[in-house]
Amino acid sequence: MSDRLNNDTLTDLPAGVRRPAYDRRAVKTGIVHLGVGAFHRAHQAVYTDDVLARDASWGIVAASLRSPDTYDALQPQDGLYTLSVRSQEGEALRVIGAIRRVIVAPREIDDLLDVMADPQTRIVTLTVTEKGYCHDPATGTLNEAHPDIVHDLAYLKTPKSAPGFIIEALRRRRMAGVPPFTVLTCDNLPSNGRTVKRVLTRFAELVDPELGRFVAGEVSCPSTMVDRIVPATSDQDRERIGLSLGMDDAWPVVTEPFTQWVIEDQFPQGRPAWETSGAEFVNDVEPYEHMKLRLLNGSHSTLAYLGYLAGYETVADTMADEAFVRLIRGLMDEEVTPTLHMPPGADLTSYKDALIHRFKNPALKHRTWQIAMDGSQKLPQRLLGTLRDRLRSNAPIRRLSLGVAAWMRYVTGLDEKGAPIDVRDPMAARLNEIAERAGGSPEGLARELFAIREIFGDDLPNDPRFTGEVTANLVRLYELGAKQTVSEFRAG
Repeated sequence: MSDRLNNDTLTDLPAGVRRPAYDRRAVKTGIVHLGVGAFHRAHQAVYTDDVLARDASWGIVAASLRSPDTYDALQPQDGLYTLSVRSQEGEALRVIGAIRRVIVAPREIDDLLDVMADPQTRIVTLTVTEKGYCHDPATGTLNEAHPDIVHDLAYLKTPKSAPGFIIEALRRRRMAGVPPFTVLTCDNLPSNGRTVKRVLTRFAELVDPELGRFVAGEVSCPSTMVDRIVPATSDQDRERIGLSLGMDDAWPVVTEPFTQWVIEDQFPQGRPAWETSGAEFVNDVEPYEHMKLRLLNGSHSTLAYLGYLAGYETVADTMADEAFVRLIRGLMDEEVTPTLHMPPGADLTSYKDALIHRFKNPALKHRTWQIAMDGSQKLPQRLLGTLRDRLRSNAPIRRLSLGVAAWMRYVTGLDEKGAPIDVRDPMAARLNEIAERAGGSPEGLARELFAIREIFGDDLPNDPRFTGEVTANLVRLYELGAKQTVSEFRAG
């Protein structure tokens, strides 16, 4: 195929492929997105694409804070890409046009700051993953020793971090008398709006106390809950989708039919009518955050570490093993659900049933290795918050502690056959040093990992119920392996 997806080839798409229902030339920028990746392109950009058919003022300028890969793929395509929604029933293709332009932040710093400071920009959204906030996951506060934060405080006009870009853009707007944009985080942080507000306020205080007071008093950071499973795009996906389009798409995104977005309605400068495409605006997002973080993400991480160690490449492969289905359903029903406090009318049983169905979707090749990334940043909100609630209630934690133990086994960097594991984590070097010192002793490994305050805080390492359960499960994983441990698991 010689043709490439772009504005000029849109009219050549097959009749069965949905395309933007608006004139892209009329779209103006209203949103800047930091951290353009597969999730944003399969979630927020799709909701915005729906809105643009009725209101052309909310186009997206998307920025990568690190790699030029997305720019290199999408710039020749005028920001267009294909959304593939896959289920057991088949595949539906849709071309998304909401992204007007892609910027690579490290080489276009001033350009990105200019568009963020432009009065036309009213919302800055983020999907920079947990580690991108440069915070301490155990406390939710700014990590003032983070190398990017140290750099940005010294050289604010050439920032590297998401907090640095946001605060410098807000500083410029304030100096110019332009109202601040709304900061809308779409990452899996606990109380994500309040967490990002805390991080930004502290960063601003360190720049200038007056700027800190401005951010604290004037900048809106609504909380959100986002939910859609988006595996990494494979070469097979590109080839299959290209054949269906009759042209090349360098970076389509593949996802599931399910999508959910719950948002706290606090947008002083206005917002898109995302509710017309299915978003839910509520007064309090926290119950939904806990539901998703603990039921979906907590289960996902548990499946990822145990499934990888058991030799399963994808979540669907792992869930084809009924022992894992029993474990995860028990985790949801008996250990997570009692910690949730949902508003009237919320149907947790249906949500959990849907999660099991989604995890089993064989059309979605979601690799356990992909989900296992950045565990040091994810554990506090996905598993440890639930564990703390259970410990306070003096309730059993057998399944939750098995998930933590599986993470410990995984980050040793060697699988059950002695083959290397490519551990992708901001703490990878530190975790590797600990594993080497432990020398294959599960007790020694657990003891040293518990001492990482940034993950476990000060309370959990001093709770013998927690350390005892996790260590006992880690010993079982070493002795029996993950597959047999799960197969023989009894809640007790």
